[in-house]
Amino acid sequence: MTDVETRIACKWCKAQSPATMRTCDRCGAPLDLRDAVTDSGWRQTPRLRDLTELHWSGSSCQLDTGVTPVAEVTLGAGDTVFFEHHVMLWKDETVAMSVMNTQGGAKRLLSGMPFVLSVAHGPGHVAFSRDAPGELVVLPIDPGVELDVREHGLIMASGTLSYSFEKLPGIRAMLMAGTGMYLDRYVAQSGPGVLILHGFGNVFQRTLGDGEVIQVDPGAFLYKDSSVRLEVQNIPLKGGEPPAPTAAADPEAPADEGGGGGRFGKGLKGLKAARSALSGAALAQAAGNLRAGGGIGGVAAGLAGGGGIPVMRMVGPGRVGIQSMYQDYKSE
Repeated sequence: MTDVETRIACKWCKAQSPATMRTCDRCGAPLDLRDAVTDSGWRQTPRLRDLTELHWSGSSCQLDTGVTPVAEVTLGAGDTVFFEHHVMLWKDETVAMSVMNTQGGAKRLLSGMPFVLSVAHGPGHVAFSRDAPGELVVLPIDPGVELDVREHGLIMASGTLSYSFEKLPGIRAMLMAGTGMYLDRYVAQSGPGVLILHGFGNVFQRTLGDGEVIQVDPGAFLYKDSSVRLEVQNIPLKGGEPPAPTAAADPEAPADEGGGGGRFGKGLKGLKAARSALSGAALAQAAGNLRAGGGIGGVAAGLAGGGGIPVMRMVGPGRVGIQSMYQDYKSE
């Protein structure tokens, strides 16, 4: 009997584990449970067992999967993890800390993104929690793989991953999220890495085929492969054909300069054109959102929708992850 015949493939990360193991050593997914998949193809993320342990490099992570989940990391000598500073729960005194250099400068501060990312250096223990109900999602990343995540979705990332961010350009994206919608991008550089995210509520994943399209509420989006093209689109509430997508998050999309963009043009002229293009229905919806307690964010959503519903249009191929507890980008 060969070694391959004595091993079992993880349905979540595809890693090979000894057939005697109950959980995947790479991502913590149970190996003895069947996948739960809806008729439309949405798959529940693995229901991690309490105190499941996973490993990478010389480090390990033990997951407390309660209502407010915790990731406790044992860092090996020379290993690092990076994270937003407010998610750290506790650490050993011997664990050294530093700050990661991040691009963006004042733009990050004004947009509500983390201005700095903290780095913990092994050896020693450090624990993280988002201080909110939900699920932890473990995503191993191999060299060459790029993953885009909604801002503030990170719990921790291994030091073998690089970090950057992408902005979704366009007037609708700007109105929908105030200063714009940003995606954190993680890429495996020096070797395989692991990314742990926090999803509000329950998390589901779907793998899109080449050219396959789905529409996702912006508050439900959690992560996607970089191969999945993302466009901001409006669904009218009344009759008529839906307009063409107005923004795209891909390298060939035009930059969003001067706060405007899309079909309205750039700068102040673009904003004036957008304002004149808004329908009476959009203004009524914005006023209704304000009366209902939605505040300025509710007004922006009403204006961005143009009397309709703003959605994120995902075009495959690749994975898309969503969370069942919607979150407003401006509230994070």
